[in-house]
Amino acid sequence: MRQHLVLSASLIAAIGLSACAPREKLDVEETLEELNVIDETNLNDVYLTVADPNEAVAYFARATSQAPDRIDLHRGLAQSLIRAKRNDEGANAWERVVEMDGANSQDKLALADAQIRTNAWDAAKQTLDGVPPTIETYQRYRLEALVADANKDWKRADSFYETAVGLTTRPGRVLNNWGYSKLTRGQFTAAEKLFTDALRQDRSLFTAKNNLVLARGAQRKYSLPNVPMTQTERALLLNTLGLSAVKQGDVETGKGLLREAVATHPQHFEEAARALQTLEGA
Repeated sequence: MRQHLVLSASLIAAIGLSACAPREKLDVEETLEELNVIDETNLNDVYLTVADPNEAVAYFARATSQAPDRIDLHRGLAQSLIRAKRNDEGANAWERVVEMDGANSQDKLALADAQIRTNAWDAAKQTLDGVPPTIETYQRYRLEALVADANKDWKRADSFYETAVGLTTRPGRVLNNWGYSKLTRGQFTAAEKLFTDALRQDRSLFTAKNNLVLARGAQRKYSLPNVPMTQTERALLLNTLGLSAVKQGDVETGKGLLREAVATHPQHFEEAARALQTLEGA
């Protein structure tokens, strides 16, 4: 009887161990899979933010070839191509994304952005028209403004720019775009104000500084604006202002500004020197 009890206990223990072993193995495998997903997600984020854009393109190209149904990897490839300034390829990649299961309105906005970068304005408008009107984001209104600008629909452009400015805490770039729109329309005073507002929001925007000088030059204001600038930036802005003065017919003023640009630049300023030589030769 005692031997029977011992055998029964051993049998129960053996059964218990055999039942636990697969479960423990399963738990380990599941944990490893979760860790792999976490590691891959972190790696994807690294390639999308800090990695060299072309390295990121190569990484996501390999990943999408191994997992062609993973929309997140296709998004990574499309974003990386845009970061690498391979805009035509990026637009094609976003077109593939929006056709996949799981695509959303944000993907369509990214496609429209890529199409604008390739000057495919009609395609961008068509893409934006396909985004539900309930999607009222900064990105959507910024893109709508750019498309309206390209179509010279100034009233809609101004409305979209104004809305976009109100939907972001960093409106510097969209204010610069809006100012450039005013500049192309010949509304120089309004453009100057918008460029000044853009620089108030972001002092690092050299494009806004250059555009501000263009707006002032168009009004025959031949002094540099009171904005922060490096010595190299100062030389570049003097060159822009000098060429603007020449364009206005104020040739002697333009020559003086170009001479100052050459003298200000910390290195040899070939562009300004060549323009000055041409004017003096003429």
